[in-house]
Amino acid sequence: MLSLVPTPIGNIGDISLRAIELLSSADILLCEDTRVTKKLIHILKERYGTTFKENQEFISLHSHNEKHFIEKLEPSFFESNVVYISDAGMPGVSDPGQALVAYCLENSVEYDVLPGANALLTAFVASGFEETQMLFLGFLDHKGSSRASGLQKALYNGFTTILYESPHRIEKLLLELLAEAPDREIFIAKELTKKYQKYLRGTASEILQKLDGNFRGEWVIVLSAEEAQADSAISQKDILALDLPKKVQAKLIAKITGENTKACYQRLLD
Repeated sequence: MLSLVPTPIGNIGDISLRAIELLSSADILLCEDTRVTKKLIHILKERYGTTFKENQEFISLHSHNEKHFIEKLEPSFFESNVVYISDAGMPGVSDPGQALVAYCLENSVEYDVLPGANALLTAFVASGFEETQMLFLGFLDHKGSSRASGLQKALYNGFTTILYESPHRIEKLLLELLAEAPDREIFIAKELTKKYQKYLRGTASEILQKLDGNFRGEWVIVLSAEEAQADSAISQKDILALDLPKKVQAKLIAKITGENTKACYQRLLD
């Protein structure tokens, strides 16, 4: 049998009794990073006196080797008690895991998924945005046109939208949001459940000012919902770069964003 077990995203106290039970009784532990899993097990032994099965096998299973690993799998592998855990949070949410579940479904292998901690839902609830229909996009592409189109999708889909971002690119994302949607209210959460957890809500400009250059940590960004726009190959930034009168720019931007034309024109003048 396969069990997918979520692990704490920061605070070790968030681990569940069921998660501890499955980890301690596993024959095989499939790990996004075996070093991280062994550190977690050491903490559980030291802090909670948990006894683990002897001779547990640790196997590395991450995004780079997942496809090759599954191609070599036989259903008999799951005659052992197999547990998969990612480094932090829920397997399959911006982490490996879904391909394993698909394999189990295709090969009639019994499996189970435990509920537990994940940054996506924690940040969504903490944002206080009342539009409860949400869209999770994970990490945007690092650069190029695919990042630009991904940002447009995040901004203009009609749902409260959640993104993940690293400390290396959070400033870049906030500056992109400042350029594309300066009035959009956003919420960001830093290092959820950890010692330096931080919540900030406001426009991109206000948040950049509050952060004052301190971008360390892992981040979750929640964008408030706006009226959805039709898919477009052109962005607001592209329109502003054109040598056009402000009134024409305002009309074009309103077309792709759904914003009121007069309000958009006044924003451009300001």
